[in-house]
Amino acid sequence: MCTVHTIARYIHRPEEVAVSADEARATRLMLPALACAGIVVSLMQTLVVPLVHTLPTLLDTSPSAASWVVTSTLLTAAVVTPISGRLGDMIGKRRMILVSMGFLIAGSVVCALSSSVVPVVVGRSLQGAATGAIALGISILRDELPPEKVASAISVMSSTMGVGGAIGLPLAAWTAQNYSWHALFWAAAALGCLVVAAVVLAVPESSVRRPGRFDLPGAIGLAVALVLLLLALTQGAGWGWTSALTLGLAAASLVVFVIWGIVELRTPQPLVDLRVSASRTVLLTNAASVLVGFAMYATALTIPQLLQAPPETGYGLGQSMVTAGLVMAPSGIVMMLLSPVSARITGLRGPRTTLVVGIVVIAAGYLVGAVAMQHIWQLVVVSTVIGAGIGIAYAAMPALIMSAVPLHETGAANGLNSLMRLVGTSLAAAVMTVVLTGATMQLGTTEVPTEGAFVATFLIGGAAALLALVVAFFIPRRAVSRDAAADKTREPSAVR
Repeated sequence: MCTVHTIARYIHRPEEVAVSADEARATRLMLPALACAGIVVSLMQTLVVPLVHTLPTLLDTSPSAASWVVTSTLLTAAVVTPISGRLGDMIGKRRMILVSMGFLIAGSVVCALSSSVVPVVVGRSLQGAATGAIALGISILRDELPPEKVASAISVMSSTMGVGGAIGLPLAAWTAQNYSWHALFWAAAALGCLVVAAVVLAVPESSVRRPGRFDLPGAIGLAVALVLLLLALTQGAGWGWTSALTLGLAAASLVVFVIWGIVELRTPQPLVDLRVSASRTVLLTNAASVLVGFAMYATALTIPQLLQAPPETGYGLGQSMVTAGLVMAPSGIVMMLLSPVSARITGLRGPRTTLVVGIVVIAAGYLVGAVAMQHIWQLVVVSTVIGAGIGIAYAAMPALIMSAVPLHETGAANGLNSLMRLVGTSLAAAVMTVVLTGATMQLGTTEVPTEGAFVATFLIGGAAALLALVVAFFIPRRAVSRDAAADKTREPSAVR
């Protein structure tokens, strides 16, 4: 196995260590295998988007019950992602990726074999448990690749968060339109099996571990707090934002978070090392991640609705879900194409500059969208620009996090950062729902959002990006973890 420490020793003492052809080949195949895992996981999250409005009929249930098909995935992803990151640090990141893909395959098969709401919700929950695979893959790349290849590899892996979703939306819409909706889940199960084979054959187990006891109380406390928070965010529109249930869940979440934090600070081996997470670099990067996650999901919610709005509104473009998905697809492709650019900026100016550049591009895309949404080509440009900015920003976040945490904390730290993005997407869903349902016009027997509501969503997305920009400017240009600094004193060539 070609580890960072092995490469470093080879560079300085070539007579002692030789990298075999098999090791070099494994290094080349590792990134494609992990990128495929990331694309499949992010694609899974968009599988049911084309079915949202027809789920009550397909599953013979009420709209409120059908909404759990989406909500359950989000809840499980939020709870499992930081836990899988910690377990990856403890028992092996490759092993946890395989476990994650096992959940995805099992969940896909359950959904494919079901036609009622309860088993589909169970299957979607299992699929959501696979979300942590992306953060684990980023950590493996940091552990196993030569230092000069880490930035570009992380950029590619980070871009998969958007690529799978952007490409998956039109594919899912086309499949659902032309075949049984069950075919979506059979396809997901087949892709999951291919990813498992690729990871087994091409991805080495990380050499960086932190053995110890798993913090079960910390995991339970975090799970309870997140479930309470996300229930309030995702169901608040239906329950009423000022209802006793919504406000009670939000207050209970805050109380549990406070108690959980106090307990974690007193735990010798916590699920989340809050002292590391409270460092300026990690804390501000996670705050920026919430806002960038908000900006990403805001456009994914707004543009398809605008494209599908009836032309009778005066602003709607009357397009099908397939067309709406195709309009969003270039944003995912450009994320992947800009990976080398992200890596280049990081190499020349550092990850903070990369994050700033990405956020500026996102803000520009939203501000253009607020005044240019009358034609399909304009929305293609807007979504592509925003996607480009998101791809650049997402590539910087893992690099910033990993520059400030010990090697043995990378899995947990990246898992927590992924969780922050999930919180951002949940906030975006809540805010955009309020905006789009709060200003409507009557069209026949239905109510549709006004043009002003859509303009407001673009402005809110741009404001979130600008706020993220302010946060990013306070992130230190360079951050070195305490463990890394200690290692550099002993062997400068062995630590990135």
